[in-house]
Amino acid sequence: MVRRSPDRIPRLVRRHLHRAVLAALLGVPAPALALDEGDLTLTVTPEVGGNAVPYPREMILLRIQGTYRTQITLEELRQPPLQNFSWTQLGRDRWFKTSVDGLEARGFERVIAVFPQAAGRFTIDPFVHRLTVVDGGGRRVVDVRSSPVPVEVKAWTGPGGPDVKEPWWLPASAVTVTDVWSPEPETLRVGESARRTVTIEAKGMTGDGLPPRPILRSRGVLTFAGPIDRQTAITPSGPVSRATYQWDVRPGVAEPVTLAAIQVPWFDTVTRTMREAEIPARIVGSRAKADPDEADAPPPASPWLAVLAGLGAFALGLPLFARAGRVPDPRAALLRRLARAARRGEARAFRSHLAAADPALAAHWAGDPCTAPGLAALDRALFGEGTAPLPDLRRLARALARSTPAPQAAAPDPLAALDGAAR
Repeated sequence: MVRRSPDRIPRLVRRHLHRAVLAALLGVPAPALALDEGDLTLTVTPEVGGNAVPYPREMILLRIQGTYRTQITLEELRQPPLQNFSWTQLGRDRWFKTSVDGLEARGFERVIAVFPQAAGRFTIDPFVHRLTVVDGGGRRVVDVRSSPVPVEVKAWTGPGGPDVKEPWWLPASAVTVTDVWSPEPETLRVGESARRTVTIEAKGMTGDGLPPRPILRSRGVLTFAGPIDRQTAITPSGPVSRATYQWDVRPGVAEPVTLAAIQVPWFDTVTRTMREAEIPARIVGSRAKADPDEADAPPPASPWLAVLAGLGAFALGLPLFARAGRVPDPRAALLRRLARAARRGEARAFRSHLAAADPALAAHWAGDPCTAPGLAALDRALFGEGTAPLPDLRRLARALARSTPAPQAAAPDPLAALDGAAR
């Protein structure tokens, strides 16, 4: 038999054995097992993007973790008043099995996102985890406290910043802008309107931290602002916020007018640099008449001019008659919409156009090794956990165009010879 040295026996087990042997020798019941230092621990760890000193309104993750080597029947985590911070909890508390020094233990974790409201040096007071533990034959309440956490928030020294009203201060790990029109603004006539919907999505920010509605202003264009919809989705890596802005846009003149682009500056918390997202410029209005009753141009003064104009119109109309029997290919229009969405960087509009493709073409793209990886990457970026990067939309649009098979010619009508159509 191999004898184990007492030094190889865990301290907690050795202490319990000593007390049990002593109680047996004296003929008295064993006393309740006291908790050692280290049996119940609670820690709070702050995490900042790029492991840098944060700026005001930048997200800080507080990871509250506990390790408990005892049986727990009830628990309640008491959070200190987070003065000078706004906060939101990221998901539910997590309990799991773990081990410490070879002994089984229970692990606990809660993650909170806090946002400092000003620069300075702050202290996050201890969290208190109130546990009801089994102690011998009964139960007792134990308060496990974390240590205070010092937090330093650095003042912004560059242009703009958290204390300036404009431009809006937007610290995030990623920002995307989606611009959707219904109908397209280039088709509008005077008196017609289109609904413009701009969506700004930011990772590491709550919905109330997104900028106010941008101002659309251009001479010759009338804009009517709609409501703002703000949403916040909770993910394990932090909140993901979305603000949706709407306008009804109407051309006020018969000439096309350019609605200028709008820059949305934001601070990249990963690279610690300022960047810009863009609401793209668009042309609003067309040269077509708005009113069908609008007076036409006066007829030519000379009848010879009328004859010449008629001959010119006939010559110009010949190609139209030649193409009158052709059926337009809807795939060409789909590819044009995909290319336009790719140029503007509108990933969601690109995906919605793909959903409108006919099933046969969609199945062809999904099975083509030149296009399937890009389509899968687009779906992961839009509908996954939010960590996958967007593919190059322009390259994907070109690959889809190259992969699209040519339209097949219609089969000849076997009855055409009977009715004189075939000559």
